[in-house]
This record gives sequence, structure tokens and C-alpha cells, in this order.
Amino acid sequence: MASDEARPRIVFMGSPDFAVASAEQLHRSEIEFAAVVTTPDKPAGRGLKVRESPVKLWAREKGVPVLQPEDLRDPEFLNQLQRLQAEYFVVVAFRILPREVFTLPPGGTINLHASLLPKYRGAAPINWAIIQGETETGVTTILIDEKVDSGDILMQWHVPIGEDETFGELYERLKKIGAELLAETVQKYHRGEIKPRKQIGPATKAPKITPELCRIDWQQPAHQIRNLVRGLCPQPAAFTFWQGRRLKIFKCAVAEADTNEAHTPGEIVQAEAKNGILKIRCGTGSVLLQEIQLEGKRRMSTEEFLRGYPVQAGDILG
Repeated sequence: MASDEARPRIVFMGSPDFAVASAEQLHRSEIEFAAVVTTPDKPAGRGLKVRESPVKLWAREKGVPVLQPEDLRDPEFLNQLQRLQAEYFVVVAFRILPREVFTLPPGGTINLHASLLPKYRGAAPINWAIIQGETETGVTTILIDEKVDSGDILMQWHVPIGEDETFGELYERLKKIGAELLAETVQKYHRGEIKPRKQIGPATKAPKITPELCRIDWQQPAHQIRNLVRGLCPQPAAFTFWQGRRLKIFKCAVAEADTNEAHTPGEIVQAEAKNGILKIRCGTGSVLLQEIQLEGKRRMSTEEFLRGYPVQAGDILG
């Protein structure tokens, strides 16, 4: 950690658009970029056209040198990092760094994480906060150490989660809020105004989202299914099956209390095209589907879906 007033010199590491917001905020904050490290270009899409990461595209626009190592332990890459003489490495939504990398800069390696650490350590903290029904989350900056997301905290901001907020909506908010926190962290830490502190409290995990998690288990209570739908919207999206075809669900609501307990979880108990009502029985309670997408079709309202397809009460989803 430096005590002089010179601009902090950093190497920025990140790949997705979530990281671009932070890179842009740091750049606007007069922080000097020695280089950007991002993932190698990869073929993607039907034509397997080579796709560059959003951070690489941003760096090219700003004239910042780009490194794209396949192996983070490669000696030539480590030599390149040393020659850059950066005081700090700053990491947002990137790969897990080996010790050989995060210990290189004299000021340490600073990471932005989209949760209130130690809660939701892992790859998908925004999704899991919503899936678990949290009403509050946040953004945290830490100094990277040996264990993932367990380093000393530099700064932390709390952020409320809206009652109907989806993963996509919260992602966009935290992307901007996190960028502001990160820029403030780098500047204050460089000036010696922040004292790192240990993480306190029970740690929880936020592992990578898998296809198995996205498939709706209709045995679950209605409110849990609704939170799952919110936490996976708009992508990868929660899904079930109707007549053998995958049905993605982007929005649903918990239905009013239903005294009829005779229905099977996953059973369509009400399907009214005129009123746009598609009510599904859950393990406890029911949900009303509101925005859905049948395999091979576009995303649509439940009313549109019911007008176009022969959905009947008694059909079983899943």
C-alpha cells in the first residue's frame, strides 16, 4: 500500500460486461492502467466465429494493452506481469488466481465480489441471494488470499433487493454500484485510508448455476419456486416440461391461498385464456405463471400462450 499521492498503477483482470463497468469507472477515476488481462478469444455461436471478451473490446477502445494467457502460471506471462510494474492487480469476474499471480504486486490484489461477504462466496452470488429469498445483498472489496472469496475486507456497501427484482435487474444495479465501490476502494487504499479487516460471521456458498438447479421441482413451496424463477431470470431461466417440450418460466406470482389440497404438485389447476390465468399446484400453495417461453418459440405472456396452445386443467408439468 502506497502513501504517496501518485496515481495508483494497476493491472485490471476481468472478462464479462459486469467487469467492463468497473474498468470504465476506474479509468474515469484517473487510475493508471498498465494492462488488462482477460480470457483468450473463443469460437462461439452457430458459425463458431471468434468472440472477444467485453473487457478486451473495452481495452482496445481505450488503447490499453491486453494479455490473454491460456495458463496463468505460464512463466512468460508471469514475466510480463512483473515487467508492467503495477502497484496493484484489480480483479472483477475473472478466473481463480494462483498464488504466483496474486502475490506479485507490492500493494496486493484487490477483488470486487457481488455479495456481503462472507455470505455467498462463489461464482453466482447474485443468483443465490435471490433464490434464497434475501431482502438485502451488497458489494464487497477484498484482498485476495489463498482461499476463494475469503480475503480481508477493504470496503462493503449494503444494497436492498426489490420484492419482485430479478437476477438480471439486480445484476445491472450491482454492476454500477460495485464499480463505484471498487474505484473508491483503490483510491482510499492507495492513500492509506483503509485498514483491511477479517471477514466475520458464517460463510455461505454460491456455486455455479447448473442445469439441474434450473429445473423446477414442483414439490417445493410456491414462494421458493417464485424465488428460483426470479433468481434465474432472464438467463439461464428456470424451466419445466409441458407435453414433452421444455417450457422456460421468466415470471410468476404466488397465488392466493387455495383450500383444495387434492391436486398433484406440477398439476395445472386452472387454465383460462380469456383471463390469462395459468395456475400450477406446488408442494405448498400454487403459482400463477406470467411470462413463459415454449421450446423453439419466443418469450410471451401467459395469455398469448394460452390462446395459441391447447393447455388444459389436469395437465401435469415436469
